Amino acid sequence: MKVTLQSQFTLYPLSIQKDKKNYIVEEPVSGDFFEMPVICIDAIERINNGQTLGEIEIELREKYPNENVDIIEFGGQLIELGLVQEVDGEKLPQKKESQGSGSFTWIPSSVGRFFFNRVTNKIYLILLLINISIFVMNPGLFPHYQDIFLFDSMMLNIITYMLISLVLIIIHEFGHILAIRSYDLPAKLGIGNRLIFVVFETDLTSAWKLAQRQRNILYFAGMSFEQAIVVIALTILLLLPEANAILIGILGIVVFDIFIKTLYQCCFFMKTDIYYFIENSTGAYNLMESGKQYLSKWLPFLRSDISEAETFDGEQRIIRMYSIFYIVGILVTLSLFIFYFLPQAYYAYSQVFSNLLSPTTSSAFWDAIAFFGQTVLLVGLLVYSKRKV
Repeated sequence: MKVTLQSQFTLYPLSIQKDKKNYIVEEPVSGDFFEMPVICIDAIERINNGQTLGEIEIELREKYPNENVDIIEFGGQLIELGLVQEVDGEKLPQKKESQGSGSFTWIPSSVGRFFFNRVTNKIYLILLLINISIFVMNPGLFPHYQDIFLFDSMMLNIITYMLISLVLIIIHEFGHILAIRSYDLPAKLGIGNRLIFVVFETDLTSAWKLAQRQRNILYFAGMSFEQAIVVIALTILLLLPEANAILIGILGIVVFDIFIKTLYQCCFFMKTDIYYFIENSTGAYNLMESGKQYLSKWLPFLRSDISEAETFDGEQRIIRMYSIFYIVGILVTLSLFIFYFLPQAYYAYSQVFSNLLSPTTSSAFWDAIAFFGQTVLLVGLLVYSKRKV
């Protein structure tokens, strides 16, 4: 279908709200969201008023003399995005159907508001400060790489750690889910990967319906639940230092796991919760892509990993600042590998190889075999998640 300056468009019903710099446009049929500058919103309003593309182009050129106005190109973009219902009275191919209301709508919004409201949001911040104070005053509680080795059996250690970590991941994601349910919006839970780790991910796409400040609450919701758990664990460790050794060990694993995951949130070369908070707060929604473009001047290996990202006026300062945090995130990751993951791997596999080559008992030998089986399982899950992306 040819689009000319005499063409008239009929758009699908759109929901438009002001964001920090530009506007967020929602197409309710599909649930898709798009960021657009004010000139695009102006053009959409004129299209809805029944003006031809030629009339709109003339008026926009007068109103925005410093902008390069090409209404035909913009019209083509609207069609490509699936926002146009008719062109000159001729219907376009059927718009894709709505993806539904999402999951977890069975959770009442009142339950979400119980955990996330003006009072509790401040309490979660206080809990973070309490946890930091406890570590400062009690450095012996600071996580150590050997905290995950609770038993003599390496297989049992890994199974215990995996189960505890899985439970904590689910709690973290339910923080996001309950936070978005507090606004009576749906959420979806999926599986993905970060580096070599398999992770659960909560799809918060519907959060674009909210104001910018409200979205920030959703991004910190998972970490908020984690800080509440750490406070409980540290309190028990302080008040009951002579408690059952298994209980003390499990609490140590809980603190260790959340500590590592909190540091992991600072790895800004991945799209973590804190990354989304920064992206949302600055209004630079291509921050990672733009940051890679900027860094590729000095780090050529990034060039093959990026696509051209559009930037808006005033974003260059933000991109330069993000680039610094990008590098810091890489250093944080290297530190985690050097001080935690590599020592853990060395300790674990040295014990396993010892039990394979010179087992003291048959159970030690089969424990080593089972450990390798778990390794194969984790690698399989990682391959599955990467193929799914």
